[in-house]
Amino acid sequence: MDAQHLIFDADDTLWENNIYYEAAIESFIDLVGHRELDRAAVREAVDEAERTNIRRHGYGASIFQQSLLDCWCALHGTETPDPAAAAAIAGLCGPVHTMEMVLIEDVAATLDALSARHHLYLLTKGSEPEQRDKIERSGLACHFRETTVVSEKNTGAYRAFADRHGLPPARTWMIGNSLRSDINPALSAGLGAVLVPHPHTWRLEADHQPGPGERFVTVRGFADLQEIF
Repeated sequence: MDAQHLIFDADDTLWENNIYYEAAIESFIDLVGHRELDRAAVREAVDEAERTNIRRHGYGASIFQQSLLDCWCALHGTETPDPAAAAAIAGLCGPVHTMEMVLIEDVAATLDALSARHHLYLLTKGSEPEQRDKIERSGLACHFRETTVVSEKNTGAYRAFADRHGLPPARTWMIGNSLRSDINPALSAGLGAVLVPHPHTWRLEADHQPGPGERFVTVRGFADLQEIF
């Protein structure tokens, strides 16, 4: 196979990320202890607060914490959470702000092998300082020709990335765990895409799955990328 251009997602593709957010949300639902709404309804309220703040402010741990504060206020019919609630929310968000970098199984060895044969890039979305910190602490930056942080990963972002680096679409692939941010917009931009499923992918990243085709592949685990590339 000729050398390919492989663009990798970061969160929940290379390292664990959403598990910290999910743990915080579960603790938040416990904290709310709503008398009328069940856990699923409170979770929907959290999702709505997150959607609103993402549109306004983007992604990141601080935005997530603000979403929980906003959700608390909405559920309790107040504009400002009481100090005890605010402190409790800050406490349960602590692991999100200082998350341990846990690489997903086989990531380091697979990147070692792939970088010997192909051109690797990293493209992630979110808060630039937070994502840069995670990239540095992961120890994986050495595998990539470039690491890029964008505010959103959509069709335009993939086209701009490919154009900026002169990547021919026929030999360029996006690899990630999110249908909404990694797979579907990359396919729309004319790139290939490989889905590496993660059991705890953020539910707001759900989207329709493309039909089978030579430009879309699903693998069972990260190490299986070596069978494709």
